[in-house]
Amino acid sequence: MSVFRLHLGCSLAYELTQPTPMILLLNVHYSRAGDLERPDLLRTDPSVPIENYRDGFGNWCTRLVAPAGHFTVRTDGIIRDAGRSDPVGHDAMQHPIEVLPAETLAYLLPSRYCESDVLSDTAWALFGNTVPGWSRVQAICDYVHSYVEFGYQHSRPTRTASETHSERRGVCRDFAHLAIAFCRSLNIPTRYCTGYVSDIGQAPPYPPMDFAAWIEVYLGGRWWTFDPRNNDVRFGRVLIARGRDAADVPLTHSFGRHTLSDFRVWIDQLPATASP
Repeated sequence: MSVFRLHLGCSLAYELTQPTPMILLLNVHYSRAGDLERPDLLRTDPSVPIENYRDGFGNWCTRLVAPAGHFTVRTDGIIRDAGRSDPVGHDAMQHPIEVLPAETLAYLLPSRYCESDVLSDTAWALFGNTVPGWSRVQAICDYVHSYVEFGYQHSRPTRTASETHSERRGVCRDFAHLAIAFCRSLNIPTRYCTGYVSDIGQAPPYPPMDFAAWIEVYLGGRWWTFDPRNNDVRFGRVLIARGRDAADVPLTHSFGRHTLSDFRVWIDQLPATASP
C-alpha cells in the first residue's frame, strides 16, 4: 500500500509594540504523533522560553511571551499518512440522546459561534424530514456548501453560525460553524476541528494554502469527519485541534494588540514509500 509523506508547517510573523503573552495551537494533534517522521517542533525568532500544556479537550498548546518588535513563530515537520480518504459510513445511525456517551453531550449544546438554540427552528424546517443518521448530516453539509459563498474577503473573526446563515458568505470556519449548529439542533453531537488539508488528488490550479476547518459528528458509536466547505473526497487531512467551536481552538490567541505581517502554511507531498 502506498503511504503519503507530507511536509507540513507554518510561519507566522507579528509586529508588536510591547511584550505580549500568547497561546498557540499550531502543532499536529497528539493522536497523530506516532505518524510524525520529523516532529513539527515550534520555534520562535527571537528565541523565547515556551511552556507546553494540554487544554481541556486534550489539545497540545504552547504558551509564551512575545517580545516587542518583529516576532516569528514557525513549525516544520514530516508526517506519514496512510493515503486513504476520509472514512465513509452510510449506515451510521443517529443515537437517541439517552444512550449517548456522557463525553459527547457537551457537543449537543450551543456554544460561542454555534447558536444551535437560535437556529433550531430553521434546522428542523430544513432537515426534519431527512433520514436520521449519515444521510441527514450529508444533507446538512450539501446545503451549507451550496448556500454559503466562500471568499477570504468575507472573513470576519466574530461571525456566528446564525450570521453566516443570514449573510450567506464566509470562510471555512463559518461553513463548519453553521453545519455544527444545524447538527446540534437535530440532536447530533458535533465538534469543530482545525488542521491541514492537502491538495492531493485535486485538479490545479491550487489556491494558496491555509489552515482548514471541518467537523466531526458522532454516529454509530464513533466520530466521523465531514467537510462542509469542500464537501468532496479529500486526502492528507491532518488534525491540529478540536473543540466546541473556534473559540476553544484559536490557532493563535494574543493577550494584547498585534499586527500579523506574514502568514504562510504548507502541506506538500514528498516522494512516497511503500509499506510492507
